[in-house]
Amino acid sequence: MPAPTKRPSYHHGDLTTALVREGVAMARDGGPGAVVLREATRRAGVSPNAAYRHFADRDQLLGAVRVEAEQALAQAMQAEVEAVEAGTRGSPAELAAARLRATGAGYLRFARSEPGLFRTVFAEGAHRTAPGAVAPSESVASAPLRVLSTVVAEGTAAGLLPPIQDGDVDVVAWSAVHGLASLILDGPLGGLPDDATDRVANLLLAVVVTGLAHLPR
Repeated sequence: MPAPTKRPSYHHGDLTTALVREGVAMARDGGPGAVVLREATRRAGVSPNAAYRHFADRDQLLGAVRVEAEQALAQAMQAEVEAVEAGTRGSPAELAAARLRATGAGYLRFARSEPGLFRTVFAEGAHRTAPGAVAPSESVASAPLRVLSTVVAEGTAAGLLPPIQDGDVDVVAWSAVHGLASLILDGPLGGLPDDATDRVANLLLAVVVTGLAHLPR
């Protein structure tokens, strides 16, 4: 008779990390609806009772997974910005314009390549975490928004963007790009071929940057 499989032993805090890791994998494959606490415990190889010491319910686990998804989106945007810094020459305003386009390009690329995680960033019920876990941001997608806000502030300082009400440019740019992402993932643009989607995305980013740069001063 084979020996019973030994369950993994976790130090305090390690199980939280393991459960979140499994939750992220489920979200990546199936979006926020696929994040189930009992399934995360099964994948981690522990009993449900052990998991409930770390997450009171599924919404708390989803909240922790959302934090990870949000950070991944912000990192994707930042990577696009850093690529601009490494390869773009021009005036401060031209560099600022390229960086602003890059934030939107990174946002859209992440939405298309990681639709499950992207949807999780904005999932209902994903705003609670367990005591001691990394707390979710106060506003939805604040980590990606911080990346955008930094680039917008630099664009204003470089003379590309007009100094209007703080935060308004961020929201306008975010709304336009998020709207396209939603149409691609969950709307009528989902069936477009990749090359057509690329063209639409590039055109939108050009319109956003040019339009914001020509606002009244």
